[in-house]
Amino acid sequence: MGHSTIYPTGATVYNVDKAWSGYTVFEAGNDGVLLIDMNGKEVHLWKGLIGFPAKILPGGYVLGSTGRRDPKFGIQDNVDLVQVDFEGNIVWKYNSYEYIEDPGYEALWYARQHHDYQREGNPVGYYAPGLEPKADSGNTLILAHKNLRNPQISDKILLDDTIIEVDWEGNILWEWAPNDHFNELGFDEAAKNVLFRDPNTRSFGNLGGGVGDWLHINSASYVGPNKFYDAGDERFHPDNIIWDAREANIIAITDKRTGAIVWRLGPDYSLPEVKHIGWIIGQHHAHIIPKGLPGEGNVLVFDNGGWGGYGLPNPSSPFGQKNALRDHSRILEINPVTLAIEWQYTSAEAGFSVPTDSYKFYSPYISSAQRLPNGNTLITEGSNGRLFEVTAQHELVWEYISPYTDKRNTNMVYRSYRVPYEWVPQLEKPIEKAIAAIDVSEFRVPGAAPKGSDSIVNVVTTLPFTEAAACVITTDENNSLKSE
Repeated sequence: MGHSTIYPTGATVYNVDKAWSGYTVFEAGNDGVLLIDMNGKEVHLWKGLIGFPAKILPGGYVLGSTGRRDPKFGIQDNVDLVQVDFEGNIVWKYNSYEYIEDPGYEALWYARQHHDYQREGNPVGYYAPGLEPKADSGNTLILAHKNLRNPQISDKILLDDTIIEVDWEGNILWEWAPNDHFNELGFDEAAKNVLFRDPNTRSFGNLGGGVGDWLHINSASYVGPNKFYDAGDERFHPDNIIWDAREANIIAITDKRTGAIVWRLGPDYSLPEVKHIGWIIGQHHAHIIPKGLPGEGNVLVFDNGGWGGYGLPNPSSPFGQKNALRDHSRILEINPVTLAIEWQYTSAEAGFSVPTDSYKFYSPYISSAQRLPNGNTLITEGSNGRLFEVTAQHELVWEYISPYTDKRNTNMVYRSYRVPYEWVPQLEKPIEKAIAAIDVSEFRVPGAAPKGSDSIVNVVTTLPFTEAAACVITTDENNSLKSE
């Protein structure tokens, strides 16, 4: 069965009593950054703003970008990272990481920001009690790109995912590059051989053989205050940085003071200490749940499945690149010290048969998960444009399907965030109206025949087969039973 041509969009489920209500922000296709209420009403649009991702700050401010580099010359490079007010006026900008002269374009300073950033005051960019991001000052952590060479990894040009911290004036205070820590990443010899031959090369017009997008880090955030550091575990210092690399199947923590990788999950999930977790593949939005929220201190990650990793060849990966595959997604909450799975959401918790229908919860790229103050989890099943909220007991209490499409005619949503109503004081708190789930087995579009035996023209029954005979009962033109 292919993709349905007809399906509902907008808010489809809303349990007022069990959901954690607020505004939800995300990039709406080509339209800009959109803010919706719990009933799916579009309450504000920052037209033309790119949300990679979009984040709300208290006071009705939003962070995003004003433009992206031509993909002929670079992958997912944003021109800048900006903060705009409710009316769309730029009140802060960073765009001074690299001066770029692409053929046919005006030479510009670029931020080369991609996938993530954090504003001082909140480690992860979503609401947590007592951890409020600064709106008029503070440092900003930015995930950026840099092209470079490292013959230890490959003889090809590499696209490195640098992490920088800049002050309010745009001065770089700290910079970290993963290629400098290649030996700390846990690659075995087979993976190193694959990486050297082809570090996930992406071809662009001005780079000849292209660049190796070898890690593709898609999230970077502060560890933030947590119980493990309070108990004396220095790996979880609040200033340290947790990040994940979707192409390498790695989640790791970098010590901000030394640059060393002090905690790591992956790339090999066959090891005895992590075998119970199963393979984390192509993951997104790995972060530490902030203090003040249920599950605080644990790692929360959208484990996409799909494809990722480097290693020995297999039938689906003849050259050993993207050699781990899985056709369903998982949300995992993992204790970073014991490595126990504290909570999960999979196709089984979604109510589907496992393994035959596991693919029904599946986003092989993008996507995210946010822990909410009441213990619920907001999930962005990004490739399907589906945002939904589940309780700790996995009950669906809110769902929204994006009606917005992009240039590729997909309604994908990279990431979404839920924020309190009071963070956007320019708007009156909306009326919250419950939306009961539709019984899809009974729903019909106008003009379609209803469900039920009255609409059945012919009834066919097959009786149990025996070695002696098989009998099939059908109806004749008078709707009387006859045997054949």
